[in-house]
Amino acid sequence: MSALRRKFGDDYQVVTTSSSGSGLQPQGPGQDLQQQLVPKKKRQRFVDKNGRCNVQHGNLGSETSRYLSDLFTTLVDLKWRWNLFIFILTYTVAWLFMASMWWVIAYTRGDLNKAHVGNYTPCVANVYNFPSAFLFFIETEATIGYGYRYITDKCPEGIILFLFQSILGSIVDAFLIGCMFIKMSQPKKRAETLMFSEHAVISMRDGKLTLMFRVGNLRNSHMVSAQIRCKLLKVSATAPSPPGDLYPPSQGI
Repeated sequence: MSALRRKFGDDYQVVTTSSSGSGLQPQGPGQDLQQQLVPKKKRQRFVDKNGRCNVQHGNLGSETSRYLSDLFTTLVDLKWRWNLFIFILTYTVAWLFMASMWWVIAYTRGDLNKAHVGNYTPCVANVYNFPSAFLFFIETEATIGYGYRYITDKCPEGIILFLFQSILGSIVDAFLIGCMFIKMSQPKKRAETLMFSEHAVISMRDGKLTLMFRVGNLRNSHMVSAQIRCKLLKVSATAPSPPGDLYPPSQGI
């Protein structure tokens, strides 16, 4: 038995089956039985070792509007894969939208066909198609300033769009970058470097029976004002209610 446990670990238990194939039976002395290894049924933990509480809220109804009303906190609480997806999607949509606006201005003014005319002044110099309009937007938004494409003073709608682009870009940057910065600064993974003893003991301390366990910190940095909260689950079995009792005792946890 001990050899099997050393080989397969504690996740498996030894059960026996009769030679006639009648089913699984517990192993007893003097029985010629064949040992089998079957995985144990793992019990779901109420609190994980990293401190996360496995409690799911259900049947709360449609409360989506409450999450959307506090959109910033909702984005911070999302998982990293969804944060990165929203981050990339928002910038991609914003870039394509603003590049389309510059292309529409060039198209309505006829700059796409007259851009190579020598004495013609377009709204944005050297914008011939959508890729060039997209590159102009990226150069302006990222303040690269290659100097090849620029806005001229003959295009008031381009100046207005440039102001709108600057304001919208500042809002998007402040919202998304602030959300990512706050999410990275949250010490949610700090508990991964805290170790708890695998076994808890009950012993006398100050004249009272006390549940005790040990906590260790793997990092050299100290934790100031650290607090530890424990949850003890106690299952009590009550006696059956007598006949005629309208209020039978309930089982509590």
